Amino acid sequence: MSARAPGARGAALLPSAPAPAIVSAHGRDVAELDAVLAIVPLPATAAALRRLPESARWRELDARAPARAATVRTTALSNHRQTLAVLGYLKSDASAFERLSLAGRMLKEAAARNPQTVGLAAPGSGAAARAALEALLAAALVHAFSLPSFRAPARHERHIRRIVLLGEGSVDTRYQAAAARGTNLARWLTALPPNVLDARGYRQAIARLARQHGLTLRWLDERRLRRAGANAFLAVAAGNSQGGAGIAHLRYRPARRRRGARPDIALIGKGILFDTGGVNLKTHRSMLDMHTDMAGSAVALATLVALAELRAPLAADAWLAITENRIGPEAYRPQEVVRAANGVTIQVIHTDAEGRMVLADTLALAARTQPRLMIDFATLTGACVYSLTERMSGVFANRPQLAGKLFDAGRASGERVWNFPFESDYDAELESKVADVMQCTLDGKGDHILATRFLARFVPPQTPWAHVDLSSATRSGGLAHVGTDVTGFGVRFALELILGQKVLDALEPRA
Repeated sequence: MSARAPGARGAALLPSAPAPAIVSAHGRDVAELDAVLAIVPLPATAAALRRLPESARWRELDARAPARAATVRTTALSNHRQTLAVLGYLKSDASAFERLSLAGRMLKEAAARNPQTVGLAAPGSGAAARAALEALLAAALVHAFSLPSFRAPARHERHIRRIVLLGEGSVDTRYQAAAARGTNLARWLTALPPNVLDARGYRQAIARLARQHGLTLRWLDERRLRRAGANAFLAVAAGNSQGGAGIAHLRYRPARRRRGARPDIALIGKGILFDTGGVNLKTHRSMLDMHTDMAGSAVALATLVALAELRAPLAADAWLAITENRIGPEAYRPQEVVRAANGVTIQVIHTDAEGRMVLADTLALAARTQPRLMIDFATLTGACVYSLTERMSGVFANRPQLAGKLFDAGRASGERVWNFPFESDYDAELESKVADVMQCTLDGKGDHILATRFLARFVPPQTPWAHVDLSSATRSGGLAHVGTDVTGFGVRFALELILGQKVLDALEPRA
C-alpha cells in the first residue's frame, strides 16, 4: 500500500465471511428458528394464514386491525424459543421494487433480535408467491452481509448464518445467491476507504477475483495506454502523485467458447477511486464521499463475476477505468486539448467532468473488440440525481429496442431506471472552435444528456450501446431491500437485462 496510507496495510480488499446456507424445508416445525418472516397477499386469506407454522398466532396477528399494503407486524410464536414472527402484507399488483422494499423493512424489523437462523415464507404456489419469496431471500442475503468496518469487533456479534425456505414455492436459489453476492461485492468495494482501495489495491482485488472465477485479466498500465493513444484517460491520471492507474480488461468465456472469441457483451465501468475535482476543486461537502465515485466499475466487475458463477452461455468482457482525479503540479487544466484513443480531439472545459474523459478512451478501446452490445456504468453526473433523485438511475440507448429492454429490466429487477433522450441535435451544445468536441458546457443544463452525447463520440454507430448513469449508487438510508447508504444498485438490473430480458436476442444479429 502507499506510504500515505500506513493504516491500510493488511486491510481486507475483498469480503471473506461465508454467505448464509440456504435450505428448503416443507415441514411446519420452526422451533429451531430465531425468526420467521412471511409475506401474504392483501387482504390476507384464511387459507394463506393456515399454511404458516403455528397458524393460530399468525391469524391473531392479522386480526389486530385492518391491514394496508406494506404493513409490517410482529409477534412471538409459542414454541420454547419464542421465535419472532414478522408478517408483511403485499398488494396483488405490487411491483418488484415494492416487494423488495417490503422485504427490506421486514428484515430490518427482525434485525433487533440479531437472528442467526431465519425462515422465509410466502404462502401459495403461483408466480406471485414465488416472487415474494425471492424478494425475502434477496433481502435476507443483503442483510446478512457486513460492509467493511475498521472498528474493534463487538463481542458476541451475530449474523444470519442459515436461511430456511418454508412452503411449497420453488425459487432459483442459485441465481438469487449469485445476484446477491454480486450486489454485496459491489457494495463492499464501493464502501472501502480510498486509502485501502487505491489503484494498486484495486488491481490486487481484481486479480484475485479473476483467479477465483477463471477470468482472463489484462492490465493496461499508463505506458500501454500511452502507446494506445488513450490521452483522455491519461490527462485525468496525470494529477496522481502515486502511479498505478490503468484500465483492467477482464474476459469470461463459457465452456466450448474460444478464449479469444469476440465478446457478446462488454461491460464498462468508471473507476474513479477518489475525485477531488482536480484543478476545479470540489467543496468539502461535495468531495466528502467521493471514494464512492468508482461504483460503476464495481457494478461492471461484480456483474461479470456473477455471470461467471452462473456459467452464463455468452462471452462477456469487463473494462474498468481505474484512477483518481487529484490536484497536483501535473494535473490537467481547463482549455487543454487532448486526443482520445479513437482520434477524437477534446477541448477540456472543467476538470471535474473527469468521468467522461476516462470513459471516452475505455469505450473506444472496448469497441475495438467488436462486441455485440456495450453497456457502461458510471456515477457520472449530478444532473441525473437532480432529475430523478437517488430512487432511480438514468439510462440512455442508441437503439430504440434497447431502450425498451432497459426499462423492462429495471421494473423486473426492482432496480428502476428511466430512459432519457438520445437525440443528435443535443450535439450542437458541445461544438468546439478548437477541437472535435467540447468535454461539457459551462452552465450544466441537461448535463446527463450532454455527457451521454459526448460519450457517443467514442462508440461506433454500428455498435448497440447503453449508458447507465448511476444516480442510485448511494442513497441516505438505503434503497428497496438494501438498508445501507451504499446500495450496489446495478448488478440485479444488469443480470436481469442480460439473462432475464435476453437483451442480446433483441439486437441485430452479428454480421
